[in-house]
Amino acid sequence: MSVLLALSRAIDRVNEFIGRNVAWLILASVLISAGNAIFRKAFDMSSNAWLEVQWYLYGTAFLLAAAYTLKRNEHVRIDFISNMLTKRTRDWIDLICHVIFLMPFAVLIFYLSLPWVYKSINSGEISANAGGLILWPAKIMVTIGFGLLILQTISEIIKRYAIIIGAIPDETEIHDLPPEVEEMIAGAGRVDGKGGAGK
Repeated sequence: MSVLLALSRAIDRVNEFIGRNVAWLILASVLISAGNAIFRKAFDMSSNAWLEVQWYLYGTAFLLAAAYTLKRNEHVRIDFISNMLTKRTRDWIDLICHVIFLMPFAVLIFYLSLPWVYKSINSGEISANAGGLILWPAKIMVTIGFGLLILQTISEIIKRYAIIIGAIPDETEIHDLPPEVEEMIAGAGRVDGKGGAGK
């Protein structure tokens, strides 16, 4: 287990570094979008290349940060239902869903993207828009993004199993909220006899 946990920590460090740094691509995308809009309105000038650059940057940030989002446990979940379950049940659901759903999906997209990207690079594929950019840099982000997501899924499976067997504490649990807020969250799914929320 110690070797697996070391692997998990290494994967976490890589995705933490990437996730924190690609956030700047969103700022770049917003600035390019604003600049493009200003030039279009003020000077009646526009460029498909600049439009595509902002799409590329946004798509890259989204794809490369997906693994970081999973690591931070910030992905969308149905909290109302989740909070009605015991901690151990939630851990088992996370572990099973990572193995049965997330991992096969990520591996499938990664696998299917390989010939798609290879063909784009080999052919020198260019956007069909006038003045558009080459496409393979954007397409290869799909492969890299899902590759990182596969690695992070492996890390999450290792950590979730280690948590279930008590080898490590769960660092994603909320510890810094006031006790009354934690109690309110924990009791969100309970209803008292009068039909109000349980206290």
